[in-house]
Amino acid sequence: MVRNPAGFWKRLAAGLLDGLIVGLPLVLIGYLITGSWEENWFTTAANIVYGLVVPAVWSGYTVGKKLLGIRIAKVNGEKVGIGTMFLRSVVGGLVYGLTLGIALIISAIMVAAREDKRSIHDFIAGTYVTTEKPA
Repeated sequence: MVRNPAGFWKRLAAGLLDGLIVGLPLVLIGYLITGSWEENWFTTAANIVYGLVVPAVWSGYTVGKKLLGIRIAKVNGEKVGIGTMFLRSVVGGLVYGLTLGIALIISAIMVAAREDKRSIHDFIAGTYVTTEKPA
């Protein structure tokens, strides 16, 4: 059951905060480790681990989501796990990539227009983003 869904602007702002607070330092650390801005295995691996592990162990929060008081939750009430986050991030990302970003645009429209604010990657993983605190 979807309760207190977070809207488009909060979700976008949380993603931007994650990029600034977590992503930018990871890019700089990756450059220091690999000596390359391109084909940087460290930054790619660290971003994947962050996206999969942090929400799974932190009740659906990322740094950006925590700052804005929103989190990822499962529709069925179970806790978000690494498998769920894999479906949401990796499989969802593949769908967006394979459709050359068209599905990403559709997802943004879905979050803006749907009452439950669920996007394509939310449907893939059985999740939604909520303002409700974890139980």
